[in-house]
Amino acid sequence: MTKLDPAHLDGLLGRFADCTLLVIGDVMLDEYLWGDVERISPEAPVPVVHVARESLALGGAGNVVRNVRALGGRCRLCAVVGDDAVGRQVAGLLKDLDVDPEGLVVVPDRPTTRKTRLVARSQQLVRFDHEDENEIALPAARELLHRIQDALPDVDGAVFEDYAKGVLSDYVIRSAMDLLNGAEVPTAVDPKHELALYRGASLVKPNLREAEALAGIRIRSDQDLVRAVGILRERLGACDVVVTRGSEGMTLFEGDAPPVDVHTAAREVFDVQGAGDTTIAALSLALRAGGSLLEAAVIANAAAGAVLGKVGTATASLDEVRALLPAAIEAAQEIA
Repeated sequence: MTKLDPAHLDGLLGRFADCTLLVIGDVMLDEYLWGDVERISPEAPVPVVHVARESLALGGAGNVVRNVRALGGRCRLCAVVGDDAVGRQVAGLLKDLDVDPEGLVVVPDRPTTRKTRLVARSQQLVRFDHEDENEIALPAARELLHRIQDALPDVDGAVFEDYAKGVLSDYVIRSAMDLLNGAEVPTAVDPKHELALYRGASLVKPNLREAEALAGIRIRSDQDLVRAVGILRERLGACDVVVTRGSEGMTLFEGDAPPVDVHTAAREVFDVQGAGDTTIAALSLALRAGGSLLEAAVIANAAAGAVLGKVGTATASLDEVRALLPAAIEAAQEIA
C-alpha cells in the first residue's frame, strides 16, 4: 500500500471548497420525534413516549447534499418532490444550506417522501413512511433531465443516490448518464438498480448486501467478494468499485490492481443511519479535489466514523474529519 501523507490528505480537505457536486436521486424529509419512556400504556403493551422535541433534516439524496456542504463543498441537487407542505420544507432546508432548490421538480398528486422516526433514549422505537415508490411519469422525468442538463456547466462531479423511491427510473438513469458522459463529468453511484444502466460511471459504491444482490451471489469470503465485483465490473465496463464493509472499512477495486482492504479505526457506534451518504459524499469530494482512490477511502472512513457516533441522520464536519484522520490513516497503514 502507498504510504499516506497526513499533510497531503489535510490539503485535500482544504480543496473541498473548490469542488461542486451534482446530486441526483431520491430526496426525502427525515422527521424525528425525540422523547423518553417512563411507563407502559394501559391501553396496549407498548411504551408511552413523552415527546420533548421535534426536528427535521434532509434525507436520502438530501443527506448527501448535507454532507457535501458540511465538508465544505458546493452542491446542486436534482430530485422530485410533491406539491405539498413536505416538499416546500425540503426546498426551505436546501435554502438553509445555501443550495439552490431550482433543481427540484414539483409533481402534483405525488407525495414527497417523508420518514418519521420516534426515538427514546437514543433508541429508535418505530418509523412511519409516507411515500410513493412508483416510477415518476414521463413528463416529470423529462423535466428532471432538463434540470440536470442546466446544472452540468457548473459541476465538477456527479453522484447518483438511489433509494428505490421511483425517481431513478431506467429512462432517467440512461438519459442522465448520456448527458453526464457527454459533458465528461465524473460520476459516482450509490446503487440499487441494475448496474448496466450506469455504464460509463467512474465509481460505484455498494455495501456488502447490495453487492450480493446486484451480483446474484452470496459473499462469505474474500474470494466470493472478488467474484461478485468481477460480475459487477463486467456490466459497468471500466469502473472503480468501492465495497463498504461496515466496521471492517472498505475494499477498493481500482483498475487492474489487486483489491485493497482499507480498514477503519474502531469507533463506538450509536447509529449507522446515513453513514453511506456520508461515505459517498466524502469519496466524491476527495477524488474531485485530486486525491487517489486510497486517499479518498481513508478520508471517507474518517467522515463515516464521525457520523456513526451520532444518533439520527447526521453529517461530518471538516473539523471532525481532521480530528479522526490520524486514526484512520493509522488503521489503513496497519493493515498494510
